[in-house]
Amino acid sequence: MASPKIRPQKKMKAPRSASAAASASGPSPAAPPESGDRPLPEGEGRLRQVEELLAHKTAELCAAQKELETFAHSVSHDLRAPLRAIDGFSGILLEDFGEKLGPEGQAPLQRLRAAAERMGNLIDDLSKLSLVFRSEMRRETVDLSALVRDAVRQAREKEPDRSVIVDVAEGAVVQGDPRLLAIAVGHLVGNAFKFTSKRADARIAFEIDRQPEADADGPVYVIRDNGVGFDMRYADRLFGPFQRFHSANDFRGTGIGLATVQRILHRHGGRIWADAEVGRGATFSFRL
Repeated sequence: MASPKIRPQKKMKAPRSASAAASASGPSPAAPPESGDRPLPEGEGRLRQVEELLAHKTAELCAAQKELETFAHSVSHDLRAPLRAIDGFSGILLEDFGEKLGPEGQAPLQRLRAAAERMGNLIDDLSKLSLVFRSEMRRETVDLSALVRDAVRQAREKEPDRSVIVDVAEGAVVQGDPRLLAIAVGHLVGNAFKFTSKRADARIAFEIDRQPEADADGPVYVIRDNGVGFDMRYADRLFGPFQRFHSANDFRGTGIGLATVQRILHRHGGRIWADAEVGRGATFSFRL
């Protein structure tokens, strides 16, 4: 009986390691980058660019403001001394030698003193305008009616011979910076006195236009007069610096007052607007 044939066994292949299997299937993918090296998404990168630009612009603004403060200091101090000298010495000449100079000699000196006074007023107004930008706001309770009365008193002291009827509404209590609001009210009241100077029946009023309780913006404060008024066609230029609607020969001024008023009210989160008619007066309304 023949013995059965024994088939040779096939050699089993050893299992491949994980690394070998990976290399056989192709190159392994690169390891993910660390979080610090990850490229920024498009939106996040754009935001960072905007932040850097904003920081750069803020630095430029701070530098410009510092230059403005330096200029304001120079204007308010360095220019006053020569102006005082011009006014003082020309006054001495008029007082001591006026008779010898005669009318023809006195006229140039009088014009010189008038020009020095105008320059002094311009320096004062520029200093007030710069104060609006550089001063820190101090918010507290302010009696606006009292500020108006004080501004009226100062205006009367400058022109004691004038007869002006003034009505001041009481109870205008607001939150704001008392120093800045006094400057704003002083300009508005001063303008009312100035532009009613040619009327024998001059009238000025400070009024409170209280809005309905549902109006969250609060009351509107109004200063009106029956002076010369102005042409509303040019109202868009009214609050720009150095803008004048009347001849300097008729009404003295620097053209900075209303620009200062507007900037003060803007710093308080408010606004100002005007209405007028030539020959019938002007009304300035503002809200804080």
